[in-house]
Amino acid sequence: MEDRSTFEQFAFEDPNPGLILLPLAARRALDVAGLKLSLEAWRSLPLEERRLLAAAGTGASVAVDAVERVALRARPAPERIAPEPEPLELVPELAETERRAELERAWPSLTALERYALVKLARSKKADPAERAVRLARACDAILPVTRGNLTHLTPEGDAHMVDVSAKVATARRGVARAFVRMLPETLAALVAGNTPKGDVLAVARVAGIQAAKRTPELIPLCHFVQLTGVEVALEPCADPPGVAITATARAYDRTGVEMEALVAASSAALTIYDMLKAIDRGMTITDIELVEKSGGRSGDYRRESK
Repeated sequence: MEDRSTFEQFAFEDPNPGLILLPLAARRALDVAGLKLSLEAWRSLPLEERRLLAAAGTGASVAVDAVERVALRARPAPERIAPEPEPLELVPELAETERRAELERAWPSLTALERYALVKLARSKKADPAERAVRLARACDAILPVTRGNLTHLTPEGDAHMVDVSAKVATARRGVARAFVRMLPETLAALVAGNTPKGDVLAVARVAGIQAAKRTPELIPLCHFVQLTGVEVALEPCADPPGVAITATARAYDRTGVEMEALVAASSAALTIYDMLKAIDRGMTITDIELVEKSGGRSGDYRRESK
């Protein structure tokens, strides 16, 4: 089982400090494995093992053997139940709701955990019908806008606004971006030899990238201030093609991602290289500014395919 120290539960779930309750992600992992844990048994597991069970329920598939190994250490021991099949089609309980058309459009693009959460809430017997409908509506509001293709920086009226992330849970976030500064071979040789008009180009570009990441909300409208826990900017001179490859990594523990911080860091480092070398090569070009990968948050992980 993947060892992840953090995961993000849905914003519409009950507050769950210390994972004293079973989040929907853990319930999915256990249901697929055909195991039922009492609340006492759940709390008997060390916190890290509870996190592992929750993380197991967030992926496209559930590693049943790994879930069993952890769950069977709980006391009292889990009850064996019939494994719950993953809902591939829209179930009748959801098809009867007012959001049917919207759910049908979104269903193919929902993650396995999102489908599970909606079905679980629709079939819940622990709440009266009115309360169940309210909970399901909250879940739809939280899940469906992301898959409808809406631009979250726009209100329904089309006005730009800063997205309210107060309902989200703070988790570990990471973003990696890159850029490339292409230059003449003679310019690269001067850079590597340290024979440039303005001093240590790479050191200044590295600091510029880090500083820019910290100021991203001042540069990009509607970006949130995030609690950055680290920014790294790596610069590697390359011979073919001649230039400098830049990789910027931003990390945070917050309610929103750090993709923009990484992209701004890579871009600013590239611009600084251009500024410090333009006296000898005004024909340099900055290319391939792109997000390489991101992790953390409800939308899941992303990795750019190799070219």
